[in-house]
Amino acid sequence: MAGADSTSPLIESRADLIEALARGGKPRARWRIGTEHEKPIFHRNPLRPVAYSGPHGVRALLDGIIAKAGWAPVWDQSAIIGLKGPTGEGGISLEPGGQFELSGAPLETLHETAEETARHITLVKALGRPLDINFLGLGVTPLWAVKDIPAMPKSRYGIMTPYMEKVGTLGTSMMYRSATVQANLDFADEADMVKKLRVGLALQPIATALFANSPFIDGRDSGYLSFRSHIWLNTDRDRTGMLPFAFEAGMGFERYVDHALDVPMYFVIRNGRYVNTAGESFRSFLKGCLPQLPGEKPTIVDWENHLSTLFPEVRLKQFLEMRGADMGSAQAVVALPALWTGLLYDESALDAAWDLVKGWTAAERQALRDEVPRTALKTPFRKGSVREVAREVLAIATAGLTNRTRRDAAGRDETVHLALLQGIVDSGRTQAERWLDLYRGEWAGDLSKIFEAAAL
Repeated sequence: MAGADSTSPLIESRADLIEALARGGKPRARWRIGTEHEKPIFHRNPLRPVAYSGPHGVRALLDGIIAKAGWAPVWDQSAIIGLKGPTGEGGISLEPGGQFELSGAPLETLHETAEETARHITLVKALGRPLDINFLGLGVTPLWAVKDIPAMPKSRYGIMTPYMEKVGTLGTSMMYRSATVQANLDFADEADMVKKLRVGLALQPIATALFANSPFIDGRDSGYLSFRSHIWLNTDRDRTGMLPFAFEAGMGFERYVDHALDVPMYFVIRNGRYVNTAGESFRSFLKGCLPQLPGEKPTIVDWENHLSTLFPEVRLKQFLEMRGADMGSAQAVVALPALWTGLLYDESALDAAWDLVKGWTAAERQALRDEVPRTALKTPFRKGSVREVAREVLAIATAGLTNRTRRDAAGRDETVHLALLQGIVDSGRTQAERWLDLYRGEWAGDLSKIFEAAAL
């Protein structure tokens, strides 16, 4: 096991692969809400992307957070590529193009999520200001080409970038130009996981429509309301998508393991360094037949790392990751976990959500996934539109949050965090459409204006 994590046991059997997922199950009292959000960064004076190095670079911002807030550095060889917060503060990581990501702590209520989000944005804005580093609430960087965006010095991205250029047309745009909000939620056991996974997959296009906030690319109208979501349709079909097998009889942890084993690898970490195994099979690794590590077999950490390189619309690890939303305002960041918490954490709401989607066919689910990036709430569905489905979904989520009875200091329950989405459904207009109105009207096609309007 040369150079492997000595604290991680070798995989001895297929059961170990399954157990690595199943041990995420926990009683309702221990369910938590995790929120991750990625923020594109930019300099205002003059308007340009932000490099990693230099006195006004990303590294300087990371150093400032270490000094000011006591966060601990995460190293990749000689580069700081992330931070670990003090107890209960989560972590910060860098996406390939410098998108600044907070991986929030597991929290009990959405009110805590709102406080965490506000605290983080206040911190990074204050420390970014002297460096002229600013943060953008959009799902795609609207002006710069991939080649114009400085790459962050993270070894895994050096492996992924050339691989992405081989397997999809927009994989590097995903890496360097896109930004998302993600909600991480728990499950009780295998049956609960399957039900939540199915509801999450079916309704992910509805979330994409509600949070559509990336209409621009390369300095122009892209023709899509969520170009970020369109990017994912053209990234890597082996590791993305709607997982139609999840709706088949017999779905469970083992079936997801079979799927994950068929997804090509990216890397293995040995002696703190990334070994490029892009395109290789984890099944071969289990047999000790990786050409890059002949005779060596994987540990549980190797398997968990591999699971983190799958990018379906809902990702299963020891929790479920809801991955369909564009980055937006601070209010939108909290609205995303509010939507999914309302749908999935109340039994009656989960039943109602499943009743809503269980009759949808695989073809209908895929059609929603394919069309929503372009037309969002106006996407036709059955005899109506996605807007009508979204209205029903929001009503279910509202009831679910009401039933949770988690109140803030002012006595408000968690439904206050759905107000943004209610306004979108009531108006029938996404944030992307509001940006397009400004672009075609007041801004007269000048997209530099959005860096002020959409700044966090």
